[in-house]
Amino acid sequence: MSIGTFSYPQPSNEPVLAYAPGTPEKTGLKKALAELKKKQIDIPMYIGGKQVRTEKKVAIHPPHELSHVLGYYNAGEEKHAEMAVAAALQAKEKWAAMSWETRAHIFLKAADLLATKYRYQMVAATMLGQSKNPFQSEIDSACELIDFLRYNVHFLSEIYKQQPVSSPGVHNRMEWRPLEGFVLAVTPFNFTAIGGNLPTSAAMCGNVVVWKPANTQIYSAQLFMRILKEAGLPDGVINLVYVDGPTIGKVCFGHSHFAGVHFTGSTGVFNNMWKVIGENMGLYRSYPRIVGETGGKDFVIAHPSADVDAVVTALARGAFEFQGQKCSAASRAYIPSNMAEEVKRKLVAAVQSMKMGTVEDFSNFINAVIDEKAYNSITRYIINAKKNKKVKILAGGNFSKTKGYFIEPTIIETRDPKSVTMCEEIFGPVLTIYVYKADQYEKTLDLVDGTSAYALTGAVLARDRAAIELATNKLRNAAGNFYINDKPTGAVVGQQPFGGARASGTNDKAGSMLNLYRWLSARTIKETYNPPTHYGYPFLLEA
Repeated sequence: MSIGTFSYPQPSNEPVLAYAPGTPEKTGLKKALAELKKKQIDIPMYIGGKQVRTEKKVAIHPPHELSHVLGYYNAGEEKHAEMAVAAALQAKEKWAAMSWETRAHIFLKAADLLATKYRYQMVAATMLGQSKNPFQSEIDSACELIDFLRYNVHFLSEIYKQQPVSSPGVHNRMEWRPLEGFVLAVTPFNFTAIGGNLPTSAAMCGNVVVWKPANTQIYSAQLFMRILKEAGLPDGVINLVYVDGPTIGKVCFGHSHFAGVHFTGSTGVFNNMWKVIGENMGLYRSYPRIVGETGGKDFVIAHPSADVDAVVTALARGAFEFQGQKCSAASRAYIPSNMAEEVKRKLVAAVQSMKMGTVEDFSNFINAVIDEKAYNSITRYIINAKKNKKVKILAGGNFSKTKGYFIEPTIIETRDPKSVTMCEEIFGPVLTIYVYKADQYEKTLDLVDGTSAYALTGAVLARDRAAIELATNKLRNAAGNFYINDKPTGAVVGQQPFGGARASGTNDKAGSMLNLYRWLSARTIKETYNPPTHYGYPFLLEA
C-alpha cells in the first residue's frame, strides 16, 4: 500500500575528479590499477540467482598490453540465452509489482556505491579492459553512469506524476506500466556508462532484461553487475550473458514475449535486427519497442571568423580522445582557406605532442584501440590513404600491434570532399580535413549535410553570429547533437540528451525523459462515481 507521494528532485551532475599530482584520487586509482593487475578473475554469467560458468573460458587482455591476462569470462551458448529469458520472465511479476520507491532506491544505492566504494575500481577496470586514460574513464564509467542512474530515477518520477484531467463525477488516472514481456539490452565496448544504462533504464521502469555486452567490455560490465546485486537488485531482473550476437538474436527475437531491444552498436547490425523483428511480428504478443543508437560520421565546420586555437582544440580533443572510438568523435573537418595553413600547422603540432602508451602512465593521452578486428579495419584506411594521390598524411600514419593495438593519431588532408575517409565511419584515431574556399561557407554547409548517411553529432565554430544561425538552420537534420564553438563529443546526462537520426539511430535521447517513455506502456483508467442507470439521453424527449 502506498502511504505517501515520494519525490526525487533533479540531481546535480557528478563532479569530475581531476587525478592531478598529489590528489587522493590519483593515489587511490593507482592502487586500484595495481590490485586489479595482481589477480586473474573468473567471470561468470549472471542468470537468475546463479553465477553460471562453462567449459569455454576466454581470456581478457588489456588492448595496450596483450601479454597480460586480467581474467577469463565464461562464454555461453544458446541454452544460456534461453535460461536468461526464462529467468527474466520468472522474475517479471514480482518486479513489476514492486513499489516505485523500492525500485528507485536500488538504483540510487548503486549510484552511491559507484560514487564512493567502487569508484576507483570501476575507473581502473575500464582503463585496463577498454584502454582508456584516467580522464576518459572517469567521465564515462564513474560520472556518466552515476548520472544515468540518478537522473533516470528523477525523470521516471516526473513521468509517473503526469496524470490526465478529471471532470465532475469522474476520476481519470494513468498507469505507466512496464512492457509485456522482456527487453534485450545489447551494449557496446566503448562506454561503460552505456553498458550500464541500457539495461537499467528499462529495468527501472519495471521491465526485466537480458543483457548482452560486447565481449571487449565484459571486464567492467561484470563489476557493474556485482554493484547492482549489492544494491539489492532482485535475482532475474537483469541477466548478464556472454553469448554471440546471432545466437542471442535467434533466441530473443524468436520468443513470443520479446517486448523490445535497447541497442547501441553498428548501423548494419541494427538494420538486421529491425528486419528480423519485422519478419517475426506474427510471433509477438505486442509490437516490440526498437531503440537504437548506431554509427556516426561526425563533422566540424569552421567559419572564416572562427578562433584558430578553438578550432585546433576542438579537433584535437574531438577526434583523438579515446583513440576516436566514440560514435560522436570528430571524423571529418571543413576548414576555410583563410586559416587552413595555421590550423593545420597548430593541429599537427598538437597531435605530435600527444604521448601514446599504456594507461598506467598517466602522461599518455593516447592508448590502444580495442582489439585486432578494429586495428585491422582502421589501419586499412590509413594504408589506402597512403596510396591515394588525392590525399596527404599530415601527421601520424604509423601503427604497431607488437605489444598492443597502437595506432598513431592520424590527420589526412584530402582534395576530394567525397573521398572514402570523408564519408565512411572509421571509428578510430583518423581525422580527414577538407579545405574549402573561404567565400563558399554556405555552399560548404550543403556539402556537410549531404556527404554522410549519418546524423549523430556535429559542430560549427564561428564568431560571426549570422554564420552560426545559418549553420544551425541548414544543418538542422545533419546532427542530433549539435555543438556551437565546441567539440562534437562529451554529452552530459541531463544537459545534452544524446542521440541522432538518419543512419545514426532512432534518436530516443539517452539521458532524458524521452528514452524512458519507450520502456513504458500507458494504461488510462476512468472511474465513474455515479454510473447512469438508463441508456436514454435528453435529446430523445419531445417537449
